[in-house]
Amino acid sequence: MSKNSDSLFRVQRLTERQNMQLLIQLRWIAVVGQVVTISLVHYGFHITLPLLPMALVLVALVATNLAYIYWSQGLHRRVTSRSLFFALLADVLALTIQLYLSGGASNPFIYLYLLQGILSAVLLRPHYTWCVVAASFVGVIGLTLFHQPLHVQFHSQEGLPSLYVVGVLISFALTSILTIVFLTRIVDNMRRRDTRLSDMRQRASDEEHIVRLGLLATGAAHELGTPMATMSVILGDWQHMPALMQDEDLREDLHEMQRQLLRCKSIVSGVLLSAGETRAEGAESTTFVSFVQGIVSHWQSHHSVVHFALNNQGVDDFAMLSDTALQQMICNLLDNALEASPDWVELSLSSDAQQVLLQVRDHGPGFDPAVLQQLGQCHVSTKQERPGRGLGLFLVMNVVRALNGQVQARNLPAHQGGGALVEVRLPQAAMAI
Repeated sequence: MSKNSDSLFRVQRLTERQNMQLLIQLRWIAVVGQVVTISLVHYGFHITLPLLPMALVLVALVATNLAYIYWSQGLHRRVTSRSLFFALLADVLALTIQLYLSGGASNPFIYLYLLQGILSAVLLRPHYTWCVVAASFVGVIGLTLFHQPLHVQFHSQEGLPSLYVVGVLISFALTSILTIVFLTRIVDNMRRRDTRLSDMRQRASDEEHIVRLGLLATGAAHELGTPMATMSVILGDWQHMPALMQDEDLREDLHEMQRQLLRCKSIVSGVLLSAGETRAEGAESTTFVSFVQGIVSHWQSHHSVVHFALNNQGVDDFAMLSDTALQQMICNLLDNALEASPDWVELSLSSDAQQVLLQVRDHGPGFDPAVLQQLGQCHVSTKQERPGRGLGLFLVMNVVRALNGQVQARNLPAHQGGGALVEVRLPQAAMAI
């Protein structure tokens, strides 16, 4: 539960950091827009404005933005709703001062307050949103009472629209465009956050299922230990009985039973190793190529296939510890390929930029489209006639994901021989000693 909570916290923090970056971009747009507007009004329309105080406000906005950029780039600094709240309050304060210096409530750009309220409603918690709205309302009321008036003639003798109407239209267009652009980007951030949360919930569900399977498997392994030990003792006693050993057929049956019992013990030991109960004792130092070759040799000794090839396409060998989970993953891939194509299976190894690529190919009918769309989800399989099957790719996906790897599966076209291809990419750093 704590791991999931930590993951949810990281997703939320990432979304808030992205929203802060949007506010920083919005402030840059506001700075450029104010510079253009002030220059146009003062020098184009010859309306006298207090340039020095307004320039100081712009300098303060730039300094605040640079400070936010420096602060938000710190990896260990958390961008919270409170940080976004103070950033919006700073924008409201800057807008209020600029409007105070340029006509107060009669300035058509007073409608930009709406943009701050809309952004706060989307980005912040309700109590922070009401604080921003209250600050904007106080600013509007204050501007109606206190402001520096502009000496401008609004009505034109040529019958052209007044400057105030033009300003209102520009303010409306600017507010609408900025609202649409930034709300769209904010909603995209929210959608990406929801997608990440959905993926995390699915992963947590898969891991919970793996835990249940692991508990069931280890419990069964412990329970099987005693009867297998009893059978081993009985078989050992039978092999020392002259009356039984004189019969050649019976003697061969006893040897075969002994081999199968040893195989059962090996399987039980592998289950316990995968659960981590004896991993420290069972892990051995080896190299990746030797590790895969050992898996293939063991797999071939228990399976009969007409054509099987292990192709080493120049993989960079490296030292590693033998990993039972990784061994089981490769065996699952080979088992699935053999079941789909009993006569032809190939395993290829190659290296690709600090990654190891394993490719398992067969000449079977290929994957069902439904399986490809839900690759690796629990019990998604076409093997419905055999209960308990279909977990192979699910287990493969979870092992690969634990090693920060990737799994891809696709069907090959007929001119490439047909069949299915499963590609597993594993970072060397996750396996190397």
